[in-house]
Parts: sequence; C-alpha cells; structure tokens
Amino acid sequence: MEKILSLNQLLEIRLQAKQQGQKVVFTNGCFDLIHPGHITYLKQARSLGDLLIVAINSDKSIQNIKGPLRPILTETERAIVMAALEIVSYVTIFDEETPHKIISTVLPDILVKGGDWSLDNIIGREEVELAGGKVLSLPYLAGASTTDIIGRILSRYSSNEHQNGDPIN
Repeated sequence: MEKILSLNQLLEIRLQAKQQGQKVVFTNGCFDLIHPGHITYLKQARSLGDLLIVAINSDKSIQNIKGPLRPILTETERAIVMAALEIVSYVTIFDEETPHKIISTVLPDILVKGGDWSLDNIIGREEVELAGGKVLSLPYLAGASTTDIIGRILSRYSSNEHQNGDPIN
C-alpha cells in the first residue's frame, strides 16, 4: 500500500526524482484485469526511465467511459494489484475522465500510452513536450484486452458444457 499515493505525494516524489537526475515515466489506464498485454506494455514503459508512475481510472471514471458493468475489479483492488508489480514504482487513482490534471502537475520526463493511441490523441502531450519531455505510443499487443478476456469468460461459462455440471471454480 505504500506505493499507492495521492497527487500531492506524487508531486513530492517527482521533485525528488528531478533533483536526483532520475527519469520519470508516466502512463495511465483502467487496468481492469491485468493480462499479458499490460505486463508487456508496463515492462516497455519501465525500461524507458528510472521510475514508473501508473495512474488508474477510478471506478466512477471507468463507468463514465465504459458503461455501468465495468470495472470488474474495484479501484482499490486494481491499485493493489498494480502496486504489487515490481516494475511499477508508484500508483495513483484519478476520478476525472482523463489524467490531464495529474500529467500537467507531475510533468513526467516520458509520457507513454499503448499503440492504440496516436500521439496527437495522447492527453497531456502538449504540456509534457513544452516542459522538455517525450511522448511515446508503445506497440500494442493485439488480442490482449480486458474486453477480450471478459468475452472469453462469458463464452465459456454460458456454454451448454458448463451448464451440465462443469464447475466454475
């Protein structure tokens, strides 16, 4: 839990990192069900700097973006899972629909999003670049998404085979 921080705590970490000459990498997302695509992406992001900050959307934020059936895991559960990953330095939760406030406050050295985001559409790009930072769109692992996993689960557990006694656990 010590890796899950408020925006004010993140700002302190950012200032310390800057004083020590460390590169801060920042990314954000829902990270509802962690899967191999997330791990690949987070490893690539972490390799770009000294610290990796991950901002996750709050439950309310995700519901506004993806609808009332999401997220699957609560913001607390998602933050705990994310913070448990060695490659992640710090985690924060944001309630807004975009991470603009966090990005413009923290001003990371490197802002990254997955390859499904074009550079022009990455929130915070202008602020980060004006501050001398870089913005990157990392390769996207096709077919690795939470939506795909949910689809697989629904398909498998709504089949006749499951209904005829195949236990869920």
